[in-house]
Amino acid sequence: MSRRKLFQKMGLYVVLTVGVVISLFPFYWAMIGATNESGKMFSSTPTLVPGTKLIENITNLNESIGIGRVMFNSLFVAGTYTMLSLIICTMAAYAFAKFHFKGRNVIFTIFLLSMMVPYHATVIPLFKMMAAFGWLNTYKALILPNLAYPFAIFLMRQNMLAFPDALIEAARIDGAGEWRIFFRIVLPSMKPALAATAIFLFMYQWNSFLWPLIAVSSEEMYTFPVALSSLFGLSRIDYGQVMAGVTLATVPIIVFFLALQRHFISGMLGSAVK
Repeated sequence: MSRRKLFQKMGLYVVLTVGVVISLFPFYWAMIGATNESGKMFSSTPTLVPGTKLIENITNLNESIGIGRVMFNSLFVAGTYTMLSLIICTMAAYAFAKFHFKGRNVIFTIFLLSMMVPYHATVIPLFKMMAAFGWLNTYKALILPNLAYPFAIFLMRQNMLAFPDALIEAARIDGAGEWRIFFRIVLPSMKPALAATAIFLFMYQWNSFLWPLIAVSSEEMYTFPVALSSLFGLSRIDYGQVMAGVTLATVPIIVFFLALQRHFISGMLGSAVK
C-alpha cells in the first residue's frame, strides 16, 4: 500500500471515529446523568464518570410516572401499531406494485404528496374525529390513526416492484388465490424490507409525542414521551430522573434495532438498488 493511500485510510478512520464519538456522546451523557445527582450535570466542572445515584433516580422516577405502566403503554401501542401498520402498508404496496388499474400512478402520487402536508394541520380534524367516535383517552386513538403510513408504503412498493411478475402469473395459472400468493409467495421474499419497515414504524410510534399528548388525558394512558414531559415542572426539574427516563426509553429502540439490524441494512440497500 502506498503512503498516500495509507494516509487517506487513516484520515477516513479519524473522521469516522470523530463522527461516532459525536453521535454516541448524547447517549453517554444521558447514562451518566442517570447515575448522578441533578446538580452535578450543570456544575462548573460537570462529571463524565458514572455516579452512585442510579437506583435512587430510578426509584424517584417510578414514584413520579410509574415506570411499569408507562413502559407497558409504550410497548403495547408501538408493538400493536407496528404489526397492524406493517400488514396494511404491505398490502397497499403490493396493490400499487402488482395490480394494474386505472389511475394507479395518479393515486399513488397523491398519496405521496400527503406526506408534504404538515402534521400539525391534521391534528384538530383528527381530534374531532376521535371525539366523535368516543375514542379519546383509549388505545384506539393512539394506534389506529396513521396506520397507512405513506413512507412505509413507498418503501415496500419499491421492493415489490422488483419481484418477478412471472412467479405471480405462474401461481395464478396453478390456481392459487391472491391471498395465498401474497402470504405464501411474495411475503417470504420480502423479509429484509419488512424488517426495515418495521424499524421505521416502531421508532415513529415510540417517539410520537404530540398526538399522544392531545389524545390522552389520564396518567394511566401516558406513553414514555408524554410521561417524561410531565417531569418538567415550573420551578424545579430533577434531571437525574429525566436522564434515567431517557435511558430507559432508549433501551427498547436499541434492542429492536439490533434484533433486526442485519435485515434492516439489506432491506435498505435492496430498496436503493431496486
